[in-house]
Amino acid sequence: MKKRLALTLTASLLFPTVAAMQAAPKHVEVQTVSFNGMSAPKTVEEMSKAYSNATIDVKYTDGTMKTLPLRYEKFFKSTDTFDRDGKRISAGTPIDAKGNPIMDHSVPNDPVPFISDSPDANSLLEPLNGASGKLHLVSHYEYQTVDNSGSSAYGRVPASMTLSTLQQDKKSGKLTVAGVEKVDFSETKGLWIPCNGSLSPWNTHLGSEEYEPDARIFEQEQGTNKDSTNVKSFANYYFGEEGAKMANPYWYGFVPEVIVHPNGKAKAVKHYSTGRFSKELMKMMPDSKTAYFGDDGSYTMMFMYIADKAKDLSSGTLYAAKFNQTGTENGGSGDLSWIELGHATDKEIEQYIVDGIAFSDIFETSKEPKAGFTTIKTYANKQNVEYLKVKPGMEKAAAFLETRRYAATLGATSEFNKMEGLALNTADKKVYMAIADQGKGMEVNPNDPQDDIRLPKIKSGVTYELDLQASQKDHSGNKIKSGYVATSMKGIVVGEDMEKSDKYGNTAHPEKVANPDNLSYSDEMKTLFIGEDSGMHTNNYVWAYDTESKKLSRILSVPAGAEATGLMAADDRNGFSYILSNYQHPGDGLEGKSITAVNKAMLIETIDREIGVNKSGDVGYITGLPSFTNKLHPSKK
Repeated sequence: MKKRLALTLTASLLFPTVAAMQAAPKHVEVQTVSFNGMSAPKTVEEMSKAYSNATIDVKYTDGTMKTLPLRYEKFFKSTDTFDRDGKRISAGTPIDAKGNPIMDHSVPNDPVPFISDSPDANSLLEPLNGASGKLHLVSHYEYQTVDNSGSSAYGRVPASMTLSTLQQDKKSGKLTVAGVEKVDFSETKGLWIPCNGSLSPWNTHLGSEEYEPDARIFEQEQGTNKDSTNVKSFANYYFGEEGAKMANPYWYGFVPEVIVHPNGKAKAVKHYSTGRFSKELMKMMPDSKTAYFGDDGSYTMMFMYIADKAKDLSSGTLYAAKFNQTGTENGGSGDLSWIELGHATDKEIEQYIVDGIAFSDIFETSKEPKAGFTTIKTYANKQNVEYLKVKPGMEKAAAFLETRRYAATLGATSEFNKMEGLALNTADKKVYMAIADQGKGMEVNPNDPQDDIRLPKIKSGVTYELDLQASQKDHSGNKIKSGYVATSMKGIVVGEDMEKSDKYGNTAHPEKVANPDNLSYSDEMKTLFIGEDSGMHTNNYVWAYDTESKKLSRILSVPAGAEATGLMAADDRNGFSYILSNYQHPGDGLEGKSITAVNKAMLIETIDREIGVNKSGDVGYITGLPSFTNKLHPSKK
């Protein structure tokens, strides 16, 4: 329960006295809010859909109380079609470098457009030019789970984003889709596995490119038919006949920024100075210069970027964290210090790629320990130990094209596992970080080259809180030019693994968060929203965590087998508030679950009939929240 920003409510002049007519307007605040969670789904009907029947209690400073029901509203499925140049195209269909739909030829004589089943990040932009009746939404389509033949298509097919134009009802706040357009990434050589994303303080969308292709393995497979990195397949789909020439892993693993102009048209740029690693998310701090990232995968790292200029990501300095463990309670805790990797501009790093740089231009390698070489273990090279030495004069290329490998050679901690979403609590100077699966490198590993992290295995994951401080120095004793430097981290929301599955197929406690992924923080509600990407919960959920009372409330359930994605709390859009939330790959993995509480076959059949197992996903939002700027219209959308 907590204080809220002021709401203005003009008092009615019930008695036409001089005193009343001269009285100042009465100001009413949202004093406290508290979410009332919903029960976990129990029937086939509930388990096969996205829904909310949670509520939120709102108390105003004039003493009035309201309990508002929450519900889930769908914008569209990824399979829904929209007009594009006189032709219909599905929202989830990727386009190639020429703007044409990318076709799936996996079934002979039956070419069909690919359609992603994996909507992910959302950025609901602030109104452009102060326009009150129209909003814009940028959404990711992360990957294609299977092709038309049923074979895995993960990572082989270029990904995409859409820009949706939304109409907002001025009285109710209800959002409806007025149009959907595909975002053009031809100037950035396409888009690689865009996972989570965020809205920048200057009202642009910051995307991601997850699981960057390994340039060392790509170079080893040159001249063969092997394509374990998927770069060749990606390039052939995106560039067509030019694919073989354009295939280069170093184009991918960066932050794409989508700028929506006042005329509603989008432009995509890619920021090479942010370093190259498995970008889950880039989250900006209030100075519009400092940023933190999720680095997804196993044996990954924590990075901080400080731009040279506010609201400009074209040049900056990159740092990697050193973790010094201080405890194992409640997930774990540790202090953080920072190693500077280098400074670069987008143009400098892009030029390396244009010039055709390869892994062997950057590093010397050895098959065994050798004088002058550093022994490392990172996400790269399939998490196998490597013996590396940076070639003379190639430090900058190493820092920004082989960021994780280079940082590991300098001693930064490379043991994080499944580092996912981030969120910012501005008032308290906290960053929240999701570790979806606390295992592998984060456990005790005395035989690894490095063993900084020695925390208990918690497969269902931990959400951490990072403290931000000013006046910090890096490992070389140089001042870090930011007032938002993370100096420590501790677990605050911890999952609970179960020894065996329950009758619904859950292997993690159903009343606790399992495998946190998407995070979003509401400054107005003092609430951290947590979305799951869990194989340990049969149905994934979105949770509301009150950072003051520590109350945890389930507020959304998505279809069984689906992941809750696209989480974004938008506190004020023309006087109305929303929680954006999508889901992807419904029905995935259900065959292998031990479900006895309901008829599993009927559950799978219902999802396949209503949505499509691994065929579609929804883009939508939770509605029913209070307005933080207009009490007369408490967002009853």
